[in-house]
Amino acid sequence: MTIDEPAAPAAEKKPPAAPAPKLAVEKSVPATRRQRLGAGFTAALRRFLPPVLGLAAFVGVWALVSKSSPQLPGPSVVFHAAVTLFSDPFYRNGPNDQGIGWNILFSLERVGIGFGLAALIGIPAGFLIGRFKFLNDMTAPIISLLRPVSPLAWLPIGLLVFKAANPAAIWVIFISSIWPMIINTAVGVQRIPQDYLNVARVLNLPESKVFTKILFPAVLPYMMTGVRLSIGVAWLVIVAAEMLTGGVGLGFWVWDEWNNLKVENIIIAIFVVGVIGLLLEQILLLLARRFSYE
Repeated sequence: MTIDEPAAPAAEKKPPAAPAPKLAVEKSVPATRRQRLGAGFTAALRRFLPPVLGLAAFVGVWALVSKSSPQLPGPSVVFHAAVTLFSDPFYRNGPNDQGIGWNILFSLERVGIGFGLAALIGIPAGFLIGRFKFLNDMTAPIISLLRPVSPLAWLPIGLLVFKAANPAAIWVIFISSIWPMIINTAVGVQRIPQDYLNVARVLNLPESKVFTKILFPAVLPYMMTGVRLSIGVAWLVIVAAEMLTGGVGLGFWVWDEWNNLKVENIIIAIFVVGVIGLLLEQILLLLARRFSYE
């Protein structure tokens, strides 16, 4: 005789789940957007507020100093002079009376030629000096002797050799900007791990492969640092060189404005030189990031 097991009780039906509160979800989306906007605004404020405050403090101190020294133009005078100056930057009234736009272009042309020649010679020379110890030992005394020489000390040599102001100014830029590229490139080559070169020697790689596969990728950050330093030196030197050589260019324009006692235009030129130098450095930084090797 078997005892029937009791039947399992029927499963109780659960009540249907309550629908999600749509209102809360809809309200959370704008709240999230507001949080993102608030975080972005805070980040932008932290990034841009300090430089803006610094510029405002600089202008304020400048205005106070100009009030106590009437010979120094204040910010408003310089601003109105800049508006007038840049309203027609490319006028020509003769070979020595041209707008500031032409003077900027002539200075950039000289810097481009001198800096380009320095890079064309300095970077390969740095690779060779860093790669071969004999060349490094041979050139180290010469570089140590000539590198500290003031850039303008080279100007009479340029005038003596080239017999003209324009190539003499380019010569000064060249000889002043070549040293950072040579030194930084050579240091980059010398800091390559010796194991890499030993592997290349074991594999019997040709010198061209050693350069493209080992030297250049490893040296590129050092080389770009040298290029950035060199462009800063080149742009710094051109103004002083043009003051002494005359002709057309920012340096000559500054000296001409001084002779005309237009101090506000000299201050404008100072800002122009600074802005262009900053732009050149930022362009090189972008190129360094674009062509960096991993």
